[in-house]
Amino acid sequence: MVMISDRPAEVTDRAVPGPGKATSSSARTTSRPSAPSWKRATRYTMLVHLPLGRTPDKVRDALIDTMSRLPAHLRRSLTWDQGCEMHRHHEFTLATGTQVYFCDPHSPWQRGSNENTNGMLRQYFPKGTDLSRHDREHLDAVAAELNGRPRKTLGWDTPTERLAMLLTEAA
Repeated sequence: MVMISDRPAEVTDRAVPGPGKATSSSARTTSRPSAPSWKRATRYTMLVHLPLGRTPDKVRDALIDTMSRLPAHLRRSLTWDQGCEMHRHHEFTLATGTQVYFCDPHSPWQRGSNENTNGMLRQYFPKGTDLSRHDREHLDAVAAELNGRPRKTLGWDTPTERLAMLLTEAA
């Protein structure tokens, strides 16, 4: 397990785009609803659908599926809580080339963007919502709405616009 404090400086200061944190339940944020992941430089949200639970095997497979939709240069790292659902993080890293870093226990400030995204997700999924009742299409629709919201931290661009800029620059 590699701790968040051992991340390279380029990851810590957001100089290099890559996923942020994931979430748990039946969905995840890059941590609470169907695990969403987002790019650190874009705040782009992807929700990971976990309809059958959060066992290490299911989380690994769902994250591999979700992260494989991104170009390799945008999936360099992922930051996660120290939950047992990431017990197979080494297998995830081998399959995707994505380095996993773990937050210190009881340190939500280490994943501020994730906490902010979780707050926005509560508008769609109040605390205690059974996320297994929501299908992949619904989660994708919620993520699309979040990604279409202008963000002050992005100079009032949307996460979708910022991701498009990154993809254009890489092409």
